[in-house]
Amino acid sequence: MSKINVIIIGAAGRDFHNFNTYYRDNEQYNVVAFTATQIPDIHGRQYPPELAGRLYPNGIPIYDQAELVDLIQKYDVDECVFSFSDIHYVDLMNLSSVVNAAGASFTLLGPKKTMIKSKKPVVAVCATRTGTGKSQTSRTVAEYLMKQGLKVVAVRHPMPYGDLAAQRVQRYSAIEDLAKHKCTIEEMEEYEPHIERGNVIYSGVDYQAILEEAENDPGGCDVILWDGGNNDFPFYEPDLMITVADPHRAGHELAYYPGEVNIRIADVVVINKIDSASPEGIETVRQNVQRVNPDAVIVDAASPIRVDHPELIRGKRVLIVEDGPTLTHGDMKLGAGTIAAQKFGAAEIINPRDQAVGKLAETYELYPHIGDLLPAMGYSDQQRSDLEATIANVDCDSVIIGTPIDLNRIVKIKQPNTRVYYDLQEIGSPNLAEVLADFVKKHNLG
Repeated sequence: MSKINVIIIGAAGRDFHNFNTYYRDNEQYNVVAFTATQIPDIHGRQYPPELAGRLYPNGIPIYDQAELVDLIQKYDVDECVFSFSDIHYVDLMNLSSVVNAAGASFTLLGPKKTMIKSKKPVVAVCATRTGTGKSQTSRTVAEYLMKQGLKVVAVRHPMPYGDLAAQRVQRYSAIEDLAKHKCTIEEMEEYEPHIERGNVIYSGVDYQAILEEAENDPGGCDVILWDGGNNDFPFYEPDLMITVADPHRAGHELAYYPGEVNIRIADVVVINKIDSASPEGIETVRQNVQRVNPDAVIVDAASPIRVDHPELIRGKRVLIVEDGPTLTHGDMKLGAGTIAAQKFGAAEIINPRDQAVGKLAETYELYPHIGDLLPAMGYSDQQRSDLEATIANVDCDSVIIGTPIDLNRIVKIKQPNTRVYYDLQEIGSPNLAEVLADFVKKHNLG
């Protein structure tokens, strides 16, 4: 019986996990290629033989998704497996139509085929869209569990944009590890807050191997915290599933894949940002959650902001630098920096588009909705250099840094600048402390 020829359509994350868990040693299938999108410059690489396994001694090529139709014909492909996140249903089905028109089947792998069971209790924090506030929710969960005397080991959704073999398993316990593993700005934004709070975080490519190391971490492990990426569902089978929803994008929780999956499988839904969203948006999210998952516990939460130098905002002409993925494939038109500019009375928000150079100029062409904001794109040395040059080109009084890390450590900013900080603030009851207390008791962790 001939093998089924497969292309895995991805973005350097879920695609590799789907391959590792379902296709790597599966003799029914022949994975002929990966395609890549969303993240700049991640195609043209190879999924290496060390990770691909015995059936793929030469590895597997990674192409640009734009070549998909030609690849289906070239490799006589039977099936294309969609394997990335944060995509509108219309775009998802448009892609399905492209694949079907080229003659191949279009497949979505579900949790049963891709989730790995841990020996430790797992709390998963996922979301309906990129930029909902997963990170501060994950930090809140970790802080509560650590206060109970528990050893929490976080595992982050993958962001392997470099040497895949070298990135198979990565452990972060000190700031120096960020340089050791040659992290991008996006990776630093996710790992650094965990490190600063004293908990170890793992990431990489092979999540079975990562789980085994996390469960046996030298510092001890009582609980695995799955820190999700984009709006993907967990790689590990959760014992407690927390999904964060964003009323600034009300309705998206039922319109983007696989964010709706996260709503439907959630034990807890955190409706975040109620301090800055409209009442109508909040109510829309609440009604949608209650309609598709009436058993979920709903936690109301805010993301209050603070800045270290408000005097650099009040009455000033400001450049706002926001988290990159939140603005790009997250489709957000504002972020923490924008809210800070409004709250502290900036006189004007300067549009940096005409001053953008290199990769930053290309980003504006790809994502025209970004508007007057500057995305902190830093997937490569070239992007970081272009980000630094773009900031330097802008005529402004000051720069508002709305990213989760201190951008001054990554690029030189000549203008006066101030950072925006934000944490999760739960409103009333039920709250995460109550939910986690039940979790601790149920799993005899106290």
